[in-house]
Amino acid sequence: MSDKKTLFAAIDAQRDVLCSMADQIFDHPEYEGEEVFASGLLTDYLRAQGFEVEMGVGGFKTAFRATYKRGEGGPKLGILCEYDALRNLGHGCGHHMQGPGCLGAAVALKNMDGAEPFELIIYGTPAEESFGSKVQMLERGCFRELDVAFMMHGGPNTCTDVKCLAQKSFNVTFHGKRAHAALAPEKGRSAFDAMLVAFQGVEFLREHVPDDVRMHYCMTELPGPSNVVPATAKGEFSLRSFSKKELEDISVRFQDIIKGAALIAGVDYEIKDGTFFFNKIPVLRLNQLLMDNAELAGAPQLAPPREKTGSTDFGNVMYEIPGSCIRVAFVPEGTASHSQEFVDAGKSDAAHNCVIYGAKSIAGACYDLLHTEGLLDAVKAEYAENKKKYQ
Repeated sequence: MSDKKTLFAAIDAQRDVLCSMADQIFDHPEYEGEEVFASGLLTDYLRAQGFEVEMGVGGFKTAFRATYKRGEGGPKLGILCEYDALRNLGHGCGHHMQGPGCLGAAVALKNMDGAEPFELIIYGTPAEESFGSKVQMLERGCFRELDVAFMMHGGPNTCTDVKCLAQKSFNVTFHGKRAHAALAPEKGRSAFDAMLVAFQGVEFLREHVPDDVRMHYCMTELPGPSNVVPATAKGEFSLRSFSKKELEDISVRFQDIIKGAALIAGVDYEIKDGTFFFNKIPVLRLNQLLMDNAELAGAPQLAPPREKTGSTDFGNVMYEIPGSCIRVAFVPEGTASHSQEFVDAGKSDAAHNCVIYGAKSIAGACYDLLHTEGLLDAVKAEYAENKKKYQ
């Protein structure tokens, strides 16, 4: 049976090809479901290493599902990766490192000696930075077969997360009646008035929601000129909470505000729902597994878990399946993501090391789940208990 030292050595043996893939993805930034080069590069490597690969899963042409199965009745270990960039910036969030790191872990696990049954399932998930493909992929049946789901991400510290904000967004359009604002204002009905009332209604709502709730809004379209009663006004609203259930309740109250604003202004309205990102159900045992293996691998800048974070489509996966993401340091502490500093460090030695440390953290955690009696059952039990608390 392979030991963890052998497993880590199998990742080190892939270093050159993994880091080359990361650099190539960095040099070819792609966006919003059009990550053709990155998904092709990653799936070519998986096929060459003996994985069965299916493209176009979940309705996205650049999403993929790769599998390797040993024996019958073993756990289904999921590894998820992203590879999209940010428009006008490039890989300012470090997603170019994720795919190679996740593949390094998967290949090492596939090739380890031993008779224990298991199945590896690697999902490629595009467009995290835009519409969050994991949400739709989950709705279309992806990920649900997994016993656990792991991810990796670059960052300013090596750590995990505990909670993240659920987020629900709305695009609101008010339809009024155009009129000359000086000669016949009484004949007009201002869509802009309705939007202003809606904004004020959200401000009043702030006083009557839990402390963790966040609400943001902006105008997205308002035709001029100033001497015309505006017939159309468009705005975007974003609501967040650490509780999906609480957010659903607040969303109903928000929609009442929009209805009321339309009545006050005498206009019609439309509400279009945006993507609904769920809060994570934390599984601290999985967090600790990843951190223990990151430390064993020698990852830098180890830090306590981030207690509260923003919103992510991986939250929807973790709401349904036990999961965790290891963040591996490759930039100085305090460096913001979506920044030029992330881009500048994207092909550095630290970025290449991040790929390897991430691979070892995930591979080591999977190894522990396979070789520690009762551990996977304990993970599932913790997830079930925490889901009662963090809905």
